[in-house]
Amino acid sequence: MGLDDLYTQIVLEHSQSKKNHREVEDADIIRKGHNPSCGDEISLEIKLTGNKIEDISYTGIGCAISKASTSIMCDLIRGKTIEEALALEDTFRQMVLGEITDRKELKALKDARAFSNMKNMPARIKCATLPWYTLEKIFTEEIQYGE
Repeated sequence: MGLDDLYTQIVLEHSQSKKNHREVEDADIIRKGHNPSCGDEISLEIKLTGNKIEDISYTGIGCAISKASTSIMCDLIRGKTIEEALALEDTFRQMVLGEITDRKELKALKDARAFSNMKNMPARIKCATLPWYTLEKIFTEEIQYGE
């Protein structure tokens, strides 16, 4: 099995998984994200403990790429601090735009590296980045939550 086949399998598994497609009990933050290009609509639900993302999940509808990217993001940032999650968002965004290609720099993205070829599918970049941009908006627009 080649790397592209492995990445395709990861995307398929996450797009069909219900593990992260659920509501978070007593969520501190719920934020909707929408991709008008293809109709993807998600709501990220986040439970915080101080500066740490205790739990995160999503509800809504989307294409396989959008759902897989959201599920992978949830797995990746659960248990991370807000700053760590935002750093991962920045790395992911740069990866899908083709600005970062070094494997060592991308290692922290784990399964999210499955989207490294998005730069070759510009019409699908918005699908893959929807949850990441929604996350970024949560913590850059609502950073006053703890003040």
